[in-house]
Amino acid sequence: MTTSASNIYQQVEVNTSNELKLVVMLYEGAIRFLTQARSSIESKNLVGKATGVDRALAVLGELQSTLRLEEGGEIAGSLNRLYTYMTERIIESSTRLDARPLDEVIKLLRILHSAWAEVAKKGSSPASPSVLPHVGGMSDLISDPHKVGTSSLQVVG
Repeated sequence: MTTSASNIYQQVEVNTSNELKLVVMLYEGAIRFLTQARSSIESKNLVGKATGVDRALAVLGELQSTLRLEEGGEIAGSLNRLYTYMTERIIESSTRLDARPLDEVIKLLRILHSAWAEVAKKGSSPASPSVLPHVGGMSDLISDPHKVGTSSLQVVG
């Protein structure tokens, strides 16, 4: 498939996806961009690092800006704080040229991606990312993101 045909296909996919699928796609993009930034840090490719970091931060900014804090209550507030934490870790990684904070953020994003993908597959969730589906252990993750390695989160529902 040519680049332009691929771009058109992706545009059509985005335009026809429901909002849940869009959230899942945003998480996939952030993970992909951070993985690229991580590789670039390891290979000392500063331009590649900057590109990956900038794109990942843009995705996180989009996710954060779509939160409906009043409607989403405690969960939306917790997600807001988690997105802020991830942003800080990405910036730390970028300025120190240390890939370890990116590994942490990638793990967090994979957990969130998994939860949203499950909800999107079931098709039974809020129409926007204002409320995270009830996920076992999510409160632990949000209160202490360092528990990522010890927590196995599953969608409950």
